[in-house]
Amino acid sequence: MDIALTNSLTRRKEAFAPIDPESIRLYLCGPTVYDRAHLGNARPVLVFDVLVRLLRHVFGADHVTYVRNFTDVDDKINATALQRQQAGAPGTLEALVRERSDETIAWYRADMAALGALTPDHEPRATEYIAQMVTMIETLVADGFAYAKEGHVLFRVREFSRYGALSGRSVDDMIAGARVEVAPFKEDPMDFVLWKPSDDALPGWESPWGRGRPGWHIECSAMAKALLGPEFDIHGGGNDLMFPHHENEIAQSCCANGTQAMARVWLHNEMLQVEGKKMSKSLGNFFTVRDLLDQGIPGEVIRFVMLSTHYRKPMDWTAEKARDAQATLTRWKALTSAIPGDAASTVAGEPVPQPILAALANDLNTHLAFAEMQKLAKPARHDERAKVQLARAMAFMGFDWQTPWEPAQGQTPDGSAGSADLARFETALAEARDLAMRTKDFSCVDRLKTALVAAGVEVRMSKEGVELVPGPDFDAQALEALR
Repeated sequence: MDIALTNSLTRRKEAFAPIDPESIRLYLCGPTVYDRAHLGNARPVLVFDVLVRLLRHVFGADHVTYVRNFTDVDDKINATALQRQQAGAPGTLEALVRERSDETIAWYRADMAALGALTPDHEPRATEYIAQMVTMIETLVADGFAYAKEGHVLFRVREFSRYGALSGRSVDDMIAGARVEVAPFKEDPMDFVLWKPSDDALPGWESPWGRGRPGWHIECSAMAKALLGPEFDIHGGGNDLMFPHHENEIAQSCCANGTQAMARVWLHNEMLQVEGKKMSKSLGNFFTVRDLLDQGIPGEVIRFVMLSTHYRKPMDWTAEKARDAQATLTRWKALTSAIPGDAASTVAGEPVPQPILAALANDLNTHLAFAEMQKLAKPARHDERAKVQLARAMAFMGFDWQTPWEPAQGQTPDGSAGSADLARFETALAEARDLAMRTKDFSCVDRLKTALVAAGVEVRMSKEGVELVPGPDFDAQALEALR
């Protein structure tokens, strides 16, 4: 199967051609572990989760290596640990930093698992790769790409002619339009830190430039090289990392490793909004994954909502989308959990439906994949093979098809909300719409739609067809009047 992905570096959708089909390698920038993961942090994890599932299916599970790091060397972590120390927590600052990092990593793993995300093959911590970082920095200094001054080591941005290719900006434009740190130890305002000094109160490691700690960008370059090699297939994250983090990674990695590229494909997801607004603590719409889970919103619902929007489009989290997702998953689970006999074996032996694979192979079009699953759900009400196909699709997309959920108010025990009746009305409405398209008289369609809405039914009409979904005010008795 051919896979196409949008490469941020070339700004176009390209056929994915692995460096070595026997060893496909991916790196996703993971969290800085100083606090709970907010909802936006989960989006790149879920995008890469789908990508890894697809690559393993196409190339074989043993031929894909997935790395997602933990940044546990950071001034925010130090500040959090210092606050604990000042509040009376026992132990050295380094011990408190480690304690905070361990705690936050455990939270993160639990939250991502609740969303159905696969565990990466490697989850390196920056503190475990300090030696590799020092070696890489030494190479950059020796080759003239970096310089040491006042205990700092900085990368000479203008020595890398392709700097800015990923973000599409020139160095001079970046200086004019961005906030850059002006410091006496910098040769150029755009030069960025590879190593910085630590005083006795801060975590630090010995190096040729004195006791200190690495800059953020060198961490990912060193970990990626150690685990995936000097050049690998796919690197990604949120588009907020494109500059400066990923731009800096490319520069220092290519210069230190003597390669033309760090990764062949750069994959970036768009940002997340809440109810149409940027997520912000000042707006009171900032929340973590754990906040939603603690509110009783299942992780699978969060996963469904976030994957319902294509990764290259801004994703808007709304309460309405969460309710719709829960209703959809409840119906699907009611159908698939009713598969008779040895259901697990039957579903495992079923191939992933081709329309699902085709949607994902086309730049991870998860929205289209869900639309194809909705198509399977319709005949699954009375077709056992369709039930099995839906279950296989759900499993492939990271959902538990075996465990049914309690139906919402207005739904029947099988989750269908009177599926037989709704199926009949779907057919009637679809036929009425087809006739209206020919005659240009939509009065019958409008009357039927109005009556269904009055009965608490959500009417979804698209070029794919008609779907009727019971809403929270669904009134099955009101449907009797329409017979």
